[in-house]
Amino acid sequence: MSRPPRDLAAWLVVVVLLATLGWMRWTRGGDGRAFPARPVTIVCPFSPGGGTDLLARGLARAVEPELGVPVTVANTTGGGGAVGMASGLIAPADGHTLTLVTFELVSLPVQGLVPFTHRDFDLLMRLNMDPGALAVRSDFPADTLEEFLDWARQRPSVSVGNSGPGSVWHLASARFAEIAGVPVRPVPFAGASQAVTALVGGHIDAVTVSPGEVRAQAQAGQLKVLAVMSEHRVALFPDTPTFTERGLPLVFGTWRGLAAPHGLPPRARERLLEVFSRALASPAMQDFAAASGINLAPAGSGEFGHQVATQSEEVAKLMASLGLARR
Repeated sequence: MSRPPRDLAAWLVVVVLLATLGWMRWTRGGDGRAFPARPVTIVCPFSPGGGTDLLARGLARAVEPELGVPVTVANTTGGGGAVGMASGLIAPADGHTLTLVTFELVSLPVQGLVPFTHRDFDLLMRLNMDPGALAVRSDFPADTLEEFLDWARQRPSVSVGNSGPGSVWHLASARFAEIAGVPVRPVPFAGASQAVTALVGGHIDAVTVSPGEVRAQAQAGQLKVLAVMSEHRVALFPDTPTFTERGLPLVFGTWRGLAAPHGLPPRARERLLEVFSRALASPAMQDFAAASGINLAPAGSGEFGHQVATQSEEVAKLMASLGLARR
């Protein structure tokens, strides 16, 4: 994922976008009888080729036959996801423009980098969830989480790589340090892949990234995953325990969901939920996700909304403790 911006320019881009395109809201309304009446666009706030883009395109392919209209993906990037989510927020609320919202929806507002929060969206459904995974080199002198903790507590600090200050994996390492009581020294990189490369090279002690981001190195015998920050074991590493299994109540990670502006016509909303839910459960989508390393974890609007609201409060407190809160 992209590193969140820390300058005024990125924030101003979002403000200008919201202000100049806000007039489009008058088109909202209608009973959705003819939905969809034209092509559907999924706004992806990150660049082509990444996990968010892959998920968006997989979904587009899966739902297009059922909707009967072209479903395209618009990569609207910038501001660590801020620009894309802003453009989706001000689109007409008729169901023809949807947005793939991500974890950054709860972290960017805390830093004062966007003039909106999760409450400004209609959170339709969660699509996937990737927990944090604690990984070390294959020759690390610990094979279990317990052994790692014993090793870490005997040292002044443990260097743990992440994907940049304020990123989800930075927060994951901070949460790990808080719950496990280990002296973590976070080491930021410009993305998870660079953190993983540094770990393979022996420059840091561990990383907290998603299971998919260490899959190739683990399969090659370069790294080993000691535990995952999820409620249940993940399919990529079925033999790897969760932190909870080992007595640490740590559930933390990133997610992606489908959202729209408030005010969708009821029939359009029902149709979208029906079609996308069916697409996520389809064998084709399941196979695509497994091949892409995407951990599908569908949840309805109620559960999704509760999860985002709860995590928003947790992230705000965590970022404040790290000196990252800007408001």
